[in-house]
Amino acid sequence: MLIDQRIATFALMQKRPMPAELKKGGVILVDKPYKWTSFDAVNLFKITLRAKIGHCGTLDPLATGLLICCTGEMTKQISQYQQLPKEYTGTFHIGATTATYDLESEPMIVMPFEHVTEQLVYDTAKQLTGEIMQVPPIHSAIKKDGKRSYDLARAGKEVILTARPVIISEFEIISIKLPEIQFRVVCSTGTYIRSLADDLGRLLGCGAYLQELRRTRIGNFDVKNALSPGQWKDLWKTPVRDTDMDDFN
Repeated sequence: MLIDQRIATFALMQKRPMPAELKKGGVILVDKPYKWTSFDAVNLFKITLRAKIGHCGTLDPLATGLLICCTGEMTKQISQYQQLPKEYTGTFHIGATTATYDLESEPMIVMPFEHVTEQLVYDTAKQLTGEIMQVPPIHSAIKKDGKRSYDLARAGKEVILTARPVIISEFEIISIKLPEIQFRVVCSTGTYIRSLADDLGRLLGCGAYLQELRRTRIGNFDVKNALSPGQWKDLWKTPVRDTDMDDFN
């Protein structure tokens, strides 16, 4: 179900909502910093605003970019925001793999990549565009037998996750400077860009992991309109003037 257009318009108007409004219900566009968890941002806002709050789709700690948080009455819309398509930019590193498919773990298998040409990269990206079956990383929050997959993996237990359909609407190769490949991806909810990196490396025959990731867009919401957690706190310390409130009336 698509999010109600009236709600989307209301949320876009509230790019800089103030605490009084957020207690009733509002949308916060956050530019999540590197190594922050999504919970770190939510917890900071909860303490600062003393309001009911939740986020609309987690970001890994090593990823940066857009995190949508809803407060008050708007928390009822979280599930609808979660269904919106996402856009990411980042860097894949070929010629090695990691257990987590990113740099949360050390590269463990190094493979030659001299056979990889630019044309091969472009052709392989096309293979991973459209509706594909994707296996989530075992180091993820997906539950297996009632437990988080990453907890089982860290305990040294074998974890087997089943493939599920995801949609890669756009897979653009921005630049190729091997072993690094810069990309832009537009995808459906539930897509793991870390798994996309692993799939790319497997098809290239040399392995790959996600080196850098930034979420730039969720639906019509753009990270350009977001503020860092620190910037939000600084904004909320500023007294609200009547002219400021006019934007939300």
